[in-house]
Amino acid sequence: MLPEMNLPAFEIKTRVNAGNVQVFDVCRGKYVALTPEEWVRQHFLNYLLTCLEVPKGVISVEHPIEWNGLSYRADIVVFSREGSPLLIVECKAPTVELSKETFVQAARYNFYLKAPLLAITNGTKHFFAKVDLQQKHSQQLSSLPKYLEMMDL
Repeated sequence: MLPEMNLPAFEIKTRVNAGNVQVFDVCRGKYVALTPEEWVRQHFLNYLLTCLEVPKGVISVEHPIEWNGLSYRADIVVFSREGSPLLIVECKAPTVELSKETFVQAARYNFYLKAPLLAITNGTKHFFAKVDLQQKHSQQLSSLPKYLEMMDL
């Protein structure tokens, strides 16, 4: 049994395939393995789509990043309609404590992507920040803005 999230509940489509439980990812348009981290990711995607009014077409899940010759994947990246990154979300399993290292991981991805917003979540706790890359400063936010407001940052 997967834990309750501190995010809006929604109807999740699951199936069992070859003995493994899978969840339907509406952004990727396919079933993926239902891991604890994926449970968090799917809830956060629903939050982005329903509460923050982010269009599905501007969300990239497991967005590939090449940096210093290494390959990484940002859990969720939200883009403007013009294609510039607005938000990076790093998802952790519910049992993983959010730490400075988790924020540093998201910030490392942002060194490449240059988004004005960062979020880290384990589904029960969330940390949001507005980033000023020129001043090399971040400001903690109590919540994330809706999509149209993100584009004004």
